[in-house]
Amino acid sequence: MPELVEALARPAALIKAARRITVKVGSSLLVSGKGDGIRGNWLAGLGEDIAQLRQNGKQVAVVSSGAVALGRQQLGLKRSPRLALKQAAAAAGQPLLMQAWAAALSPFGIPIGQLLLTLDDTESRRRWLNARATMDVIMAQGALPVINENDTVATEELRYGDNDRLSARVAQMIQADLLILLSDVDGVYTADPARDGKARHVPHIEAITDEVEQWAGGTSGTGVGSGGMRTKLAAAKIARTFGCATIIASGHEQRPLSHLMSGGALATVIDAAGSPARAYKQWIAGSLVPAGSVSVDEGAAHALAAGKSLLPAGATALEGTFERGVCLRVLGPDAKEIARGITAYTSSEMRAILGCPSSEIERRLGYSGPDELIHRNDLVLM
Repeated sequence: MPELVEALARPAALIKAARRITVKVGSSLLVSGKGDGIRGNWLAGLGEDIAQLRQNGKQVAVVSSGAVALGRQQLGLKRSPRLALKQAAAAAGQPLLMQAWAAALSPFGIPIGQLLLTLDDTESRRRWLNARATMDVIMAQGALPVINENDTVATEELRYGDNDRLSARVAQMIQADLLILLSDVDGVYTADPARDGKARHVPHIEAITDEVEQWAGGTSGTGVGSGGMRTKLAAAKIARTFGCATIIASGHEQRPLSHLMSGGALATVIDAAGSPARAYKQWIAGSLVPAGSVSVDEGAAHALAAGKSLLPAGATALEGTFERGVCLRVLGPDAKEIARGITAYTSSEMRAILGCPSSEIERRLGYSGPDELIHRNDLVLM
C-alpha cells in the first residue's frame, strides 16, 4: 500500500513543482471515434484544468493532435496511407481543431495562438529559435500556444508522423520542466495489457533502458490516433536528455490533469536527467561549434560573470560571418574565452551596432531588434 500511495503522489508532486509544462493531447481523447467530431465536454474540462494551472503560476503549452481525424470526418475520408489524403484531411480539420480549443479556453479569458511546425522547424537551429521566440511571446502575453504538426505541407521524409516526439521538442524549445502525455493508456506496462494478463503497470522509470523499450513492443493505443507506447517512450527519452520529466497518463477522466494532481490516477513518471536550464547550457558549451567570436570590454566581462546579458555597448570587436542563432565565443579583454552563447543578430547586424547603447539599435539598423547581442538565458560561462 505505501508503494501505491507513493506512485499516485509522484505525478501530483511533479506538476506542483513545475514552472513550465507541455501537455500533449492525443486524437483518441479529442475526437469521437463515432464520427461525432470534437468531444466538447471533455475538452472543456481540460480547458478548466489548464486555466487552473495558469492561476497557480504555471506556463503551459499544448501539443494537440486531432486535425487529421476531424478532417476525415468532415470530408468523408477513410484512413489511408496516401499522403495526399492525409494532408487534405489536415487542411480541413485544423480550423475545426483550433475553433474547439478557442471555445474551451474562452470561458477563462485565455486566448490561443496556433503554431504549425514541421521537422525542419525543430531541427534547424534558426527555425528552432524563431519558433521558441514566438512561443515565448505568446505565453508572455497570456495566451496559450496550441501546436500541431503541419501535416498539410510536411512530406513523409520531413515529418514526425506522431505528436509525441513533437511534444518533446516543444518542451525543449520552451525549457519545460514537465511533459505530460495524455492518451488512452495509463502508463507503461511490462507487456501489452490488452494481450497479456500478467502485464504489470510500471509507475516509475528512472532511465529508459533496452529493457524498458522492449516493454513497449508493438503496443499502440486504440481509437483514431497514430502514436503508440514506442513513440511515447521515444518522446520521454528526448525529454529526459534536456532535463524534462515525463508523465504518461490516461486522459479519459473528465478533468484529467486535476485527476492526476489529486493523486487518484495511475500513471508512469519518467525521471529527468538534470534540469532544463543546465541541459541547455551544456548543449551550448559542448555540442555547438562556434561560428565566430565577439570581444568584450572589462565592464561587460564583469557583467557576464554576474549573470547579465551581453549588450552591444560592451562589445569591442567581432570575428566571423554568420547568421542569427549560431554559437559565438565570447572573449575577454585579454583575448581569453570567458563564455559562449547563441547570438540574437547576424554578423552584419552586430557590426552595425557594435559598441552602441541598446537605445541606438533601431536607428542604426533601421528596425527594432533585441536589446541584447546574447541573452543571459542563451549564454554559458566557460
